[in-house]
Amino acid sequence: MPSCFTFETGHAAKRQCLKDRNVLAIKPLMPPACVLEELPVSPQVYDLVNATRTAVSHILHDHDNRLVAVVGPCSIHDTAAALDYAKRLKALADELKGELVIIMRTYFEKPRTTVGWKGLINDPDLDASSEFLDTISPQFTADLVSWGAIGARTTESQLHRELTSGLSMPMGFKNGTGGDLQVAVDATVSSSQPHTFLGLDENGIASIVRTRGNKDCHVILRGGSSGPNFKDNFIEEAVGKLVKAKQPYKIMVDCSHGNSRKQHAEQANVSSYLADIVAEGNTNLLGIMIESNIVEGNHGAKKSCEESIKAL
Repeated sequence: MPSCFTFETGHAAKRQCLKDRNVLAIKPLMPPACVLEELPVSPQVYDLVNATRTAVSHILHDHDNRLVAVVGPCSIHDTAAALDYAKRLKALADELKGELVIIMRTYFEKPRTTVGWKGLINDPDLDASSEFLDTISPQFTADLVSWGAIGARTTESQLHRELTSGLSMPMGFKNGTGGDLQVAVDATVSSSQPHTFLGLDENGIASIVRTRGNKDCHVILRGGSSGPNFKDNFIEEAVGKLVKAKQPYKIMVDCSHGNSRKQHAEQANVSSYLADIVAEGNTNLLGIMIESNIVEGNHGAKKSCEESIKAL
């Protein structure tokens, strides 16, 4: 029974009725500044992140003719497996660095249309380029991110557009889950402009954040419920909308999700098609996203998220 239905009297009891009626617990976090001090970025990591951000920006703005390839697991749930994958990918990145800027997909947060495992960062019971789902975690992790994305479910969110306007790395906006392209174009326009919003500073204090706008935003075509949108005609449509909006015109294509009709093996066909149009002279591609892992498969949601987590 809620606390407001008690025999307590007085202002304190009445006030309790107005807040936290559906909150089970609140667990304080260390301020971001303390975490960053305890786990500082090494000079080598700083140089790598900074160089990769610069390279992606140069490709986006037509100052570098390479392509970006964001490759990696759907999400990170096993840190040892992720490191194993990263070591293998690093060898390929070094081999192809003259043609590709390869960035490992490292998603610690996962959006869910209904319910399901929401990612390692939200899961205190597991031992452990990124998609930003909230406005707080970037204060802890953004210094390690070379490129970021806003997903199809949050591209239209004003809060995420404001957040992106202040982030320090290139950012991609996916088209909507239904396939709507305009929301992603609008998001790049909005995020390129200055914003003022409520956020946290590095000391964990609620603050008014003023941003200058992020000029390194782009669109990601990921398909949708209306079907795939990776073909040349869809790319041309997106380019036209971006040019009209006076935004960087280069497009990234997500080979997974709606473009593969959620069949991971189909990603090879999508990437092969894109390689062909690049070979034919199409210069509108920024790069591609590919979901891959060492072993194929997934864990579906069971009766509860807890059961799914235990199955991992």
